[in-house]
Amino acid sequence: MKERPLLTVEDLHVSYQGRSGNVLALRGVSFEVHRERLGIVGESGSGKSTIGLSILRLLPGNARVSARRLDLEGIEILRASERTMRSIRGRRISMILQDPKFSLNPVLTVGQQIAESYRVHTHATKSEANRKALGMLEAVRIRDPERVFSLYPHEVSGGMGQRVMIAMMLIPEPELLIADEPTSALDVTVQAQLLELIDELIQRRRMGLILISHNMNLVASFCDRILVLYGGQVMEMLNAADVSAAQHPYTQGLLACRPLIERPQSELPQLKRDPTWLGVPSEIGVAARDRSL
Repeated sequence: MKERPLLTVEDLHVSYQGRSGNVLALRGVSFEVHRERLGIVGESGSGKSTIGLSILRLLPGNARVSARRLDLEGIEILRASERTMRSIRGRRISMILQDPKFSLNPVLTVGQQIAESYRVHTHATKSEANRKALGMLEAVRIRDPERVFSLYPHEVSGGMGQRVMIAMMLIPEPELLIADEPTSALDVTVQAQLLELIDELIQRRRMGLILISHNMNLVASFCDRILVLYGGQVMEMLNAADVSAAQHPYTQGLLACRPLIERPQSELPQLKRDPTWLGVPSEIGVAARDRSL
């Protein structure tokens, strides 16, 4: 029997109302997430972060969102009350934002913030939450968790700040983690350590993961499936193991632009784009594409 998906997204559209009219951000995006690692990859401005924020209904007030279905195991997210969404955010779906260290509150210690994330969803006592937070700091491989518990965000390094945010997002034990460029500001060594940590935690807890990135190499090596996004529209969905057999010219272009040690090049290829990929005539496609980005 096929496993029921954690999240089902069908025909998701998002536009922003601006002074010059509506700007399209997502155009009929559809996918499912099981207890797996799903990568969403595309250039900056392709709509990757908008997908994550749409799932949690955290888009700004000028956003217009519609979908045939946006379902979290029977809960229709776009029709859910705000009270229901508060019970979903953090408790069932957590999201690590870009540059997560700078999402921390500068006037509270990291331990206070992790403990608060736990208390909000469990109504635990302060001492219980503090013990849980210390355990979570240890789980994300922070040395001397008692000392780090008392530090303020500006007193921790970039890599440690990322680990703190991972601890904060995972302490409520969500079913789905959305990680939006969680390692983009880190060096390659720390990046690999954090990805290994995230992988270990989601496998241990049997969670689903949506990893948002512009790094095709990273997504192809880390995820189970890959959704390729361009101009707010899905170009291709493929298994990560089969990424070299990608059929769409945009995916092939992204792969060709990767710098590879075994393939030294004096100049990387330039990615070519075709406005007809977005289903619009070529004479108006460039303007439509630029507005969507």
